[in-house]
Amino acid sequence: MKLSRDQTQIVYNNFLTIDGIPPQAFDYRLGTRSALEWVIDQYRVKTDKRSSIVNDPNRTDDPQYIVRLIGKVIKVSWETGAIVERLPALT
Repeated sequence: MKLSRDQTQIVYNNFLTIDGIPPQAFDYRLGTRSALEWVIDQYRVKTDKRSSIVNDPNRTDDPQYIVRLIGKVIKVSWETGAIVERLPALT
């Protein structure tokens, strides 16, 4: 799973690409990364170099879990940004 260079698509695997990601999805940040970037990093299939243990977050009991999670993170990020924009300025 990786983010496209223009940050409008997530290539989930070789047959599924999530398209049309709004720029506002990257406004909500957790430290130095957006929440969406964090999910993409944490939920990709990784193999530990030393032990060769494969970390595969895909759930065989719910194959659409990560796709739904990405949708929820985009929605929450968008809505949080809208709420923050409506907050009064600090004086």
